[in-house]
Amino acid sequence: MKNKPAVLLLAALISAAMLGGCASGPNSAASSSQSQSAVKLADRNWDSFNKSQIEKLIATYGKTSPNYNPAKPPYAVFDWDNTMVFLDVEEATLIYQLENLRFNMTPEQMDKALRMSVPKTNFVKDYNNAAGQPVNIDLVVPDAVDSYRWIYANYKGLKGTLSLEEVKKSPHYTNFVTKVRYMYEAIGDTFDVSVAYPWVLYLFTGQNEQQVRAMVNETLAWQKTQPIAKVKWTSPASLPGKAGVVSVSWKNGLRLMPEMQDVFKAFRDAGIDVWVCTASFVDVIKEISSNPAYGYNNPADRVIGMELERDANGIIQTEFRKGYAQTQQKGKTQAINRFIVPKYGYGPIFVAGDSEGDMNMMQDFSDTKQVLIVNRLKGKDIITLSKQAVESYGKPDAKVLLQGRNDNTGEFVKSQAHIKFGAKDGQVLK
Repeated sequence: MKNKPAVLLLAALISAAMLGGCASGPNSAASSSQSQSAVKLADRNWDSFNKSQIEKLIATYGKTSPNYNPAKPPYAVFDWDNTMVFLDVEEATLIYQLENLRFNMTPEQMDKALRMSVPKTNFVKDYNNAAGQPVNIDLVVPDAVDSYRWIYANYKGLKGTLSLEEVKKSPHYTNFVTKVRYMYEAIGDTFDVSVAYPWVLYLFTGQNEQQVRAMVNETLAWQKTQPIAKVKWTSPASLPGKAGVVSVSWKNGLRLMPEMQDVFKAFRDAGIDVWVCTASFVDVIKEISSNPAYGYNNPADRVIGMELERDANGIIQTEFRKGYAQTQQKGKTQAINRFIVPKYGYGPIFVAGDSEGDMNMMQDFSDTKQVLIVNRLKGKDIITLSKQAVESYGKPDAKVLLQGRNDNTGEFVKSQAHIKFGAKDGQVLK
């Protein structure tokens, strides 16, 4: 029929009016039941309510909605460590870097990196040495640097001739790696995150982006072979140094999270842009999030993270990048407002995270319709949002979702509960 296009246009306008009128941008809430039923995530280990709510959000604001405007697409922002993966990529990379001595610093540069911005007050009591004595940066850094100086002179990957296997036979190797990893924990538990988060990044000094990203690849390949288990290092009694004998433990066994890979794909397929805002070094997360081998397929230029200064040749310096906020707590909101909001004109529709460091970006944007918390029973403040998720569970207007996880398997569980490492039963709130 000659006037068929006009008839179809009129019908479309009537349909839109019945659904609540036309709207642009991500703030329109109307959606047809037909489009909602078409959006499905794989069941996997999702809590069923969380899964249905995310599907509903995608249908309501994605491109199958009659109100979707491709010129003003909605977008989502995700934390990375312990949100998109089980455990922490930055921390796993540190262990790999230590075990394989992947450094490009002189002993003097190492000394500067290990001291950078760390107060000289004693670490909290939990980090006293084996003799029960307090330890601080002025005691432990000289020990680590003395051993690094031996490594620097002897390891063929630096200035020496010995293989890694030969170097590992020396107590200097064990002393160096243990005391650096010990410092990471002690600084993190003693001082503000503004001190602790950048500290670990300074160990990339002297490397470039390609070297860091290659190391991340090697780390992920190695972690895949590791069981999910606690590891403990103790410095050698033969080299007590100034700090004495210290110990440190952590968990190995980083795992990718298929449920979150699915969410990335579902959002993109629905025309919802995906961004990452992480407190890890930007190059580390660029690699895991964008490399097709890991299934997230997120463009590298959509990662916002911690930044360090680089010289004209792209070599990383022992200095936080001037003019940049640390991407933790309020800094995440600041970074989103600086780098993402101007591209769209509005805030994220969806925010996902796991810790106190994500709470600001979860709460600071009026455009946010849904928040996902990976439950780790961690942090004294995020419990307020977790309680909100528990109280609104099963309600159609629930904004905060709490997703359970099993720390023994590195997998989501089909409930809100967190199962601690070594436990059989889960709990929802602390």
